[in-house]
Amino acid sequence: MGWCLTDCSTTLLTVPRLGIPYFTQGKAGGGRLGGFHHVPVLLGEVIHYLAPRAGMTVLDATLGGAGHAAAILERGARLIGFDRDPEALAHAATCLSQYGEAFESRRTNFSDLLAVGREIAPGGVEGILLDLGVSSHQLDSAARGFSLKSEGPLDMRMDPDESPTAAELVNEWEEQDLARIFRDLGEERRAKAVARAIVRRRVAKPFSDTLDLANCVAGVVGRGGRIHPATRVFQALRMTVNRELESLEAALEAAPALLKPGGRVAVITFHSLEDRIVKRFFKSHSALEIDRPEWPAARPNPDCCLRVLTRRPVGAEGSELRNNPRARSAKLRVAEKLDENEA
Repeated sequence: MGWCLTDCSTTLLTVPRLGIPYFTQGKAGGGRLGGFHHVPVLLGEVIHYLAPRAGMTVLDATLGGAGHAAAILERGARLIGFDRDPEALAHAATCLSQYGEAFESRRTNFSDLLAVGREIAPGGVEGILLDLGVSSHQLDSAARGFSLKSEGPLDMRMDPDESPTAAELVNEWEEQDLARIFRDLGEERRAKAVARAIVRRRVAKPFSDTLDLANCVAGVVGRGGRIHPATRVFQALRMTVNRELESLEAALEAAPALLKPGGRVAVITFHSLEDRIVKRFFKSHSALEIDRPEWPAARPNPDCCLRVLTRRPVGAEGSELRNNPRARSAKLRVAEKLDENEA
């Protein structure tokens, strides 16, 4: 545990079937550092598939709370970290300072993975990690505007210098556009009714804080069930504000070009749309041949450059779910770049 800060109370456990450690919060300290806290999901599984070691360069394109990054660095690899959130980068700089030049970070969106990655590692990297979850710190911090439990500004931006904010969306967008993202990104069954209620309410008073919006949505959806009634609407707003699906698609397209042959890309998703995008990308870039009804025979796939290592997504289980309920929706998919003579 040489990488762990003395006050983070991290405990090493063994991942079933993999026989390697992952990290969980202890009772003291709660995994916090200067107010920033985050519990990395599927950490043991990520380490198993990326297999970091001395001489490797791994790009963590979603640095977040730096839990995955710390475990990778501890195993001797060089780590490049990307994040849009200046608070996350400041936390990582402190948490990972003991690794010196082995750790390097950039404030950037992972959609710029190829351009910025090549700037730092022109020869390519052996591993890429994309953890698409929002950090525990961001979810729980009222000031960031993600929380359903605490009053805060209706913001939801990963990068505070970008726009729009969630308040701009709910106060300015047309009703049909709000209904569309609530349905498509939030999978909210009452999307139209929620959008209608928001548009009617904002005429009298624009929305400015999270609890105001959450209560408005709850009044339409109704309370009950294991999740807050506004969860899906907040998810849709967050994904829209931060252009999450667009960024994911751009990063996936760039990943094979940055990976060295034999290098691996690991993606952790928390939403069915995200997982579907990753699944389809891996499938379309691992099929040896493609076929169409109008063709007399199948043809070689010009995009084939990957080998899928996870036929089914890997999920959290057992003690991880007990210690971190937010891991219940996490899915990990991993692919390996083919050698030139295999593609």
